[in-house]
Amino acid sequence: MFRSGLVSSLIMLALAGQSADVRAQEPRQQGNGLDSGRISNEPLRGLIINRTITVVGWNFYTSFSSIWQALYPASKDTLAITERPTAKFGSEIWISYENQNVYHTFLSPARSRARDESKQAIEIVRKNVAEIDLRRKLFQDADLGPEEM
Repeated sequence: MFRSGLVSSLIMLALAGQSADVRAQEPRQQGNGLDSGRISNEPLRGLIINRTITVVGWNFYTSFSSIWQALYPASKDTLAITERPTAKFGSEIWISYENQNVYHTFLSPARSRARDESKQAIEIVRKNVAEIDLRRKLFQDADLGPEEM
């Protein structure tokens, strides 16, 4: 009984010493974390957000996202795929990047066309995203914009 109490108290003392070491190291690590006010990398980059409603929209989203991730696995571009079903035209689909539409189409209710449309959308979206990134690098100041002519 005495031996088990002695062993448990030695373990408690060892753990208390380790926690004091950890507390002593905390201030040095705070400058690199979120508390310093600087975030060096965004944790939620490279997502493809699904805002589709119908089965046709879901098929478009799944085929687009699987092809996009296969072709560009290291992409840090966050895209949002939005759908608005209409009775007259089928489903209206648009893809946006940084609050700008980079692709817009109407999908017929035929589910077989969703995969073909998503393959065509990949090329257009990649080109438009690269153009937006290039424009952002060329025009740094928020007060100055590109020429309108």
